[in-house]
Amino acid sequence: MSEPKEMVIILTGASRGIGLTIAHYLLSQPAQHKLVLTSRTASALNELQNKYGKDRVEIVTGDAAEPRLAKDLVSVANERFGRLDSLIINHGALDPVKKVADSTPEEWRKAYDVNVFSAVGMVQAALPSLRKTKGRIVITSSGAATGAYQGWGAYGSGKAVLNHLALTLSVEEPAVTTVSIRPGVVDTEMQRAIREEHNKTMSATDQEKFHGLHKEGKLVRPEQPGGVIANLAVRGERELSGRFLSWDDASLKGYRTDL
Repeated sequence: MSEPKEMVIILTGASRGIGLTIAHYLLSQPAQHKLVLTSRTASALNELQNKYGKDRVEIVTGDAAEPRLAKDLVSVANERFGRLDSLIINHGALDPVKKVADSTPEEWRKAYDVNVFSAVGMVQAALPSLRKTKGRIVITSSGAATGAYQGWGAYGSGKAVLNHLALTLSVEEPAVTTVSIRPGVVDTEMQRAIREEHNKTMSATDQEKFHGLHKEGKLVRPEQPGGVIANLAVRGERELSGRFLSWDDASLKGYRTDL
């Protein structure tokens, strides 16, 4: 493969876990990529900007569910760096972790505002710019989109919507490559919360699974799916568009950084 050129990339959920790993990876590449980063808190993003420079990192803080955030991100990319090449949708929230019978429609609406409607809004805001650059959209999904866990109905169904969003975009937007990635059970703050805060809501089988993966050292390192997602944002091939793939799928071998 040829050496990737400099890209202008919007990355959501950039302050921790997979998102922070993606940011570090992209900013450490020789291609000198430019990033517009967002999260609810600025501290980790400020550290990235201080390390890699204001000429390469722009920060837009805010709640992903705020409708104005999507337009702000795209405006900053275009005004500061002159274009937009890729959008990485990496934010998300697990709450409410409750059985369907024990949750409320309002809790589901809040979850969908964060996990679904914000993503749709970002895609809509970014598409005019991405069409011009024949750009890419990479969505961090979840195995919960296709497999049910007790108490995860709002989260899992929201991720399933994002998978279908990617599939729809592959048909509607032929100039833009859109891929949805399952990162696996990753060693992040979300997994800690699953083990320590949400375990009582989950079934005994699910509790045993997540505790066992942690105890046995089988959690995926953030750098593993993070590297794949970053490389897809830079050079993802059109033939992948619309697909929902595990980060370690055979078709993504060329995008991995851990081999």
